[in-house]
Amino acid sequence: MAEIKPEASNEQRLIIAQPDISDVQLSKTRRVASLDIFRGLTVALMILVDDAGGEWPSIGHAPWNGCHLADFVMPFFLFIVGMAIALALKRIPRRVDAIRKVILRTFKLLFWGLVLQGGYSHAPDNLTYGVDMRKIRWCGILQRIALSYLVVALVEIFTKDAQAKEVSPSQFSIFKLYFWHWLVGAGVLVIYLVTLYMTYVPDWQFTVHNKDSPDDGKVFNVVCGVRGKLDPPCNAVGYIDREVLGINHMYHHPAWRRSKACTVNSPYEGPLLKNAPSWCQAPFEPEGILSSISAILSTIIGVHFGHVLIHLKSHSMRLKHWVPMGFALLILGLTLHFSHAMLLNKQLYTFSYVCVTSGAAALLLSAIYILVDVWGLNYVFLPFEWIGMNAMLVYVMAAEGIFAGFINGWYYDNPHNTLIFWIQKHIFIGVWHSRRVGILLYVIFAEILFWGIVAGILHRQRIYWKL
Repeated sequence: MAEIKPEASNEQRLIIAQPDISDVQLSKTRRVASLDIFRGLTVALMILVDDAGGEWPSIGHAPWNGCHLADFVMPFFLFIVGMAIALALKRIPRRVDAIRKVILRTFKLLFWGLVLQGGYSHAPDNLTYGVDMRKIRWCGILQRIALSYLVVALVEIFTKDAQAKEVSPSQFSIFKLYFWHWLVGAGVLVIYLVTLYMTYVPDWQFTVHNKDSPDDGKVFNVVCGVRGKLDPPCNAVGYIDREVLGINHMYHHPAWRRSKACTVNSPYEGPLLKNAPSWCQAPFEPEGILSSISAILSTIIGVHFGHVLIHLKSHSMRLKHWVPMGFALLILGLTLHFSHAMLLNKQLYTFSYVCVTSGAAALLLSAIYILVDVWGLNYVFLPFEWIGMNAMLVYVMAAEGIFAGFINGWYYDNPHNTLIFWIQKHIFIGVWHSRRVGILLYVIFAEILFWGIVAGILHRQRIYWKL
């Protein structure tokens, strides 16, 4: 189980589910502060897009193809987990101890993933809890992180001897030193592409389970009978999830419902078109099996950047490696997208999406590294640094809405008459006379900044929540 306990030293903590990169240091006296800030910024970004994305669809998840601001969150998490693996496991001398720690953390991640996203918790809007096991959602954010963490961490453990070797100044020396990681990455990519394009997707059917829909209880058929398609109803990613997980155990509110084919309000949510395809009401798992296999690539790229941090000791050497690789990944991904060779798609976790998001992570990390670790401007980013030190706590309480659900449990006369509703309506929406602007400011100040201050207070008390 996760635990909250005071820490004896001023250590860093990485993000949700990660290895203890918390105590990563350039030396015994200087922390790599940019790592805390990067993960804190990622958690803050998740809160922003989750809670304000409904009013600002341009920052929410893309309905299908494309890449919006929200679509960078998951790859950023995986990228940082990869860096954590490289930095944390190098400190565990015995292989057996490292494997035991990795397996234990994997199970913790799976447990919290099921609790938070499996359907047990209905916070913050519905003041109920519990899950029908016939409809529990098996996949989710933490489950995807658990798979990537387990695979990449085991590769790191069994190739750990490479970290004791000297690295030549050559730009490709680290690639050669850790060639096993890239072989595993190539294998993952081949498995993903072959499965995606070669799997035959037959016709399928589903039953609508939505009491607010006039089609509740109806059975619809979806015609496919194809292979190699990447459209919403007939792709191999959805087919594998339906066969392995079961359609009732998948996500029932996929982003594709905001697409132009489904609703006149696109890209906002809204009622379905009268002639909307039947699949608009079907479930789809955005953190499914095949897409999670592809997501391992994001973690492998992250672990490579952690290796650079370990072996290259000067700021300039690190940046000369990080920045060109970031641009190369970004250009490759955009080329694949705009040439229509493979479109950006978060739901399918396409290779172009891996490249663009990993390249963006690399460049953002490099920018933060310059500002914080080179120029020493970390005081500008203190709220993000504090969130990064207690990221699991902020993720659970804010991003998953547990704290808001607790506050909403105290209401006057009507369940909608709560402190949170009053603050949103009278302090933010009422002052600005705009729901869109009011909600955006509420999320920034009453959620992100609030939890930044809370995390700062906990940091002063040396209290952290880690897995």
